[in-house]
Amino acid sequence: MDTLSAPSPTGPPNFYGLSRGLLADRLAGQGLPPYRADQIFSWVYQKHRRSPDGMTNLPTALRERLEALCELRLPEVATVLGTRDALTHKFVLGLADGARVESVAMRTEKRLTFCVSSQVGCALKCTFCATGLMGLQRNLTAAEIVAQVVAMGDFHGWQDDRFNLVFMGMGEPLANYQPMMEAIRILHDPLGIHLGARRVTVSTSGIVPQIRRLAGEGLPLGLAVSLHATTDALRDRLVPLNRRWPLAELLAAARDYGRRTGRRVTLEYTLLAGVNDRDEDAVRLGAIARDLPSKINLIPYNPVPGLQWQRPTPESVDAFAKRLWPMAPAVTVRHTQGGEIWAACGQLGGLA
Repeated sequence: MDTLSAPSPTGPPNFYGLSRGLLADRLAGQGLPPYRADQIFSWVYQKHRRSPDGMTNLPTALRERLEALCELRLPEVATVLGTRDALTHKFVLGLADGARVESVAMRTEKRLTFCVSSQVGCALKCTFCATGLMGLQRNLTAAEIVAQVVAMGDFHGWQDDRFNLVFMGMGEPLANYQPMMEAIRILHDPLGIHLGARRVTVSTSGIVPQIRRLAGEGLPLGLAVSLHATTDALRDRLVPLNRRWPLAELLAAARDYGRRTGRRVTLEYTLLAGVNDRDEDAVRLGAIARDLPSKINLIPYNPVPGLQWQRPTPESVDAFAKRLWPMAPAVTVRHTQGGEIWAACGQLGGLA
C-alpha cells in the first residue's frame, strides 16, 4: 500500500469525496434515479444538513439507508482556537485514522477566507516553515479536503457565501494533485457550494510539471508561487525543491500558466531579516514580476520556535515595498493574522 495515501475505508465511501456524478452512479446501483443525487447535494451543501433527517423530498426508504450508502459525518473538530479579536480561528480536525490536520479561517472587512491543508505534514522541508519540521505523514483525500471547508463554514454559520479558498495550509497541494482537483470540482459544483473558480487559489513551492497540468484543467484558478528568493543559490537553501526545478523552469511555467488562464500569478515572498530583504533582492524581484503577468505578496516572516530566521523590522518591510512599487506591476504586504494562535503563514503544524 502507498504509505502516503489515506487508509482505505472499511465502510461506505465518504459523501464529501463524491462528485455528484459518482453519487448518482452509486444511487443508480440501488435502482434510484440520478436526480436524487441532485437533491442530496442540495440538502448537504446548500441547506447544510449533516444527516438524512429532514431531507423531506427524499423517500423515507432512501433516508433510512442513505448513511449505509455514503458516510455523512464530518471529521471531529478536536480544537478551535480563536484570536482575541475573533477574526482568525484555527481548527484541528481529527481524521478517521487518528491523524490530525489544521485549517484556518480568516476574516477581514472585505471577505472571509478559508485556508485548507492538502497533506498531513509536508515533505519539502522549506527551511522557514513549521509544517516542514513534521515531515510528511500522508496525503489527504478529497473528502478530507472538502470536509475542512464544510467544518469551517458550519462554524461561521455560512454567513459569507462568497468566501475565498486558499490551498496554503499544511502540505504541498500539487504533490497531492488528484485529490486536490477532485475537491475543487466538488466545491465548484453549481448544485453544491458553487464556489467560483476565481475565488480559489492553489499555492505551490514549484512543482513545474503539475503547474503545467493545472493550466490545462479549464478552470481559472489562482496560482500562488512560493518564491522567497530571487537567485537559485539562495532559493536552493530556503526551498530545497528548487534544486529539482530551478527558477528559470519555475518562472517559465508560471508565465505559461498566467497566459493560458488569464490570471495574474501571485509571487509569495517571505521576508527574512538580513537574508532576502536587501535592495538588490528588491531589484531582482521587480524584474521577475515585470516579466510575468503577476502580483507580489510580501510576507514578513512569522517566527517558528527552533528556527534561526528573524522577522524584519516594520521599517525594513516598508522600505522593501517602497523599493518595489515603481518597478513591479502590483505589490501588497500581507497583514499577519493568527500569529498569537500559531495560525499565520508558515506556522501550521503544532496540532494544538
